[in-house]
Amino acid sequence: MTHYVCADLRSNYIERAITNVANFPHDGVVFRDITTMLADPKALRYSIDLFHERYQNYGLTQVVAVEARGFIFSAALADRLGVGLTLIRKPGKLPREVYTEQYQLEYGTDQLELHKDGLGKRDRVVVMDDMLATGGTIGAAIDLIQKTPATIVEAAFVAELLYLPGRKKLAEKGVNSYAIVAYD
Repeated sequence: MTHYVCADLRSNYIERAITNVANFPHDGVVFRDITTMLADPKALRYSIDLFHERYQNYGLTQVVAVEARGFIFSAALADRLGVGLTLIRKPGKLPREVYTEQYQLEYGTDQLELHKDGLGKRDRVVVMDDMLATGGTIGAAIDLIQKTPATIVEAAFVAELLYLPGRKKLAEKGVNSYAIVAYD
């Protein structure tokens, strides 16, 4: 599988706008806080510009958003591309019949849901979240989309943590990925 990391000067600006928080949520962890990037209008615009430039010629019909921070980038990209937006949500948030996928967290499990009628055989989608880390959440999202007849073109992220196994999990699922920023 192919994994792309953006090599644009705007990605450097975005990386500088992301705050590194030491020892959060526990000792030894450096948390990559995108809320400071979201608060910077230039960084936010650059991120949407880069996603748009990447996907404008991919023939997408839907952008699939993973709850919750994935909604921010997905909605803006879908609008910019002139395509639909499909939501993957936590349990109990979607009103029609759903597919459900359970996945592992560090200490337990969680679930995601997708409307069964949300994607069709003509849909070409990019699935988006803010961060690729262990791959649990995006892996579950991909499993949900693969229950539909839609085609996954790629998975997209603002940032990727290369020292965690997310990229490997995507490769195992046969899905290419793209990240604006990558941390070693």
